[in-house]
Amino acid sequence: MAARSLADQIAFRYRPADSTTGVTRDTAKRLAERLGVDETQAIHLALHDMAVRLLPQYEADDGPLTAAQVRQIKKRAPQAKKKSVRSSLFDVGST
Repeated sequence: MAARSLADQIAFRYRPADSTTGVTRDTAKRLAERLGVDETQAIHLALHDMAVRLLPQYEADDGPLTAAQVRQIKKRAPQAKKKSVRSSLFDVGST
C-alpha cells in the first residue's frame, strides 16, 4: 500500500453530545464494536450507506425518449390483446 499524503486525509472531530448532526466518540466506539470493525471503518460504512441512499448509483442518461423512439418501441413491442371487463368487484346495482 502506498503511504497516504496529508491531502488525502481530513480532520474528524466527534461531537460533545449525540445529535442529528453528529455523534460522540463513545457512540462511535459502541457502533464499531457492534459492527465488529474499528472506528475508522465504522465511519466509512456510515458514509457508504449515505452515498448509496443519497447519490445516483448510475450515470445520467440522455434524457427522455423522443417521440420517434417511443413509436419505434411501440412498433417492436408485442401488443397485448384488448380485453373488456365483464364483471365487477363492486355491487353497483343495489343501495
